[in-house]
Amino acid sequence: MPELPEVEVTRLGISPYLLNQTIKKVHVHQPQLRWLVPEQVHLTEGLVITDVTRRAKYLFVHTDVGEMVLHLGMSGKMRVVDVKEERKKHDHLEVELMSGKKLVLNDPRRFGSCLWQDASNSQPLAMLGNLGPEPLTSSFDENRLYELSRGRKTPVKTFIMDNAVVVGVGNIYASESLFNTGIDPRRAAGRVSLKRYKALTKQIKLVLAKAIEQGGTTLKDFAQADGNPGYFAQHLNVYGRAGDNCDICGSLIYSKVIAQRNTFFCKVCQR
Repeated sequence: MPELPEVEVTRLGISPYLLNQTIKKVHVHQPQLRWLVPEQVHLTEGLVITDVTRRAKYLFVHTDVGEMVLHLGMSGKMRVVDVKEERKKHDHLEVELMSGKKLVLNDPRRFGSCLWQDASNSQPLAMLGNLGPEPLTSSFDENRLYELSRGRKTPVKTFIMDNAVVVGVGNIYASESLFNTGIDPRRAAGRVSLKRYKALTKQIKLVLAKAIEQGGTTLKDFAQADGNPGYFAQHLNVYGRAGDNCDICGSLIYSKVIAQRNTFFCKVCQR
C-alpha cells in the first residue's frame, strides 16, 4: 500500500504537469472504485488547476469551484502521459488537459477513490474530518503523543499508526521509527515516557523526510508511461527482514502480527 512518502512523491511528480493547466475533459471509465465516483468531478471541465496538495494520503486537485480528492488505495498509481496514448487495463480515470497531456489513475484492485469537495462547502468530507496533524509539521510533537497515550494499553505501534493521532505513519515507517528509537512495538502506548516519545517524534520526522527525499531523487519523468516510481529504493533496518540479522547487534529480526499488520523488530535493541 502506498504510504505518505510515496503519495508525496507522486504529488511532486504530477504537479509540474497540472499546475495552471486547463481541464479539457474528465473521463470516468470505471465509476465504481472504493466509492462511486461522483458526477461532480465533471464540474472541473473548462477550469484551471490552481494547486495540487496533499492531506494524509489524499491528493487534492484544486479548481475555483472545488477539488477532486484522489486516493491511491492499495495498488493505485498515477501517471501523466500524452492524450493520444492508448488506455491501459485498469486505467479508471483520465483527466485530459488542454496541454495535450492527461492525468491517469490506474488501480487494479479498485480500492482507490476519486471524490469531490465543493469549494462552497465548509464541511470536509467525512474521512477527512478526524485526521490528526501532519507528521512533518510543528503541530506534531512529543507532548501530543504523550498526552494522548496516557492510560492507553494498545501497542505503541498501533497507536502511532492511528490517523486520529498523527496521519501518514504507515506500517513500514512505524516499524523503522520504533527500531531507530529502541522502543518495542508491543509495548503499551501508555507505558512510554515523555522522553522516549520525544525521541520517537524526532525519528518519525527524520524517517519520513528521508524517504520523501530518496523518492524525489528517483523521480525521472512523470510524463513517461511508467509514471509513478512506486516504492523507491531505500535501506530498511527491520521492515521485511524477518530472519535476517540485525545490523546493530547481530541477533535475529522477528516478525509478529499486531493489529492485523506484520510488525518487524529486534528483541535485543528494542525494549
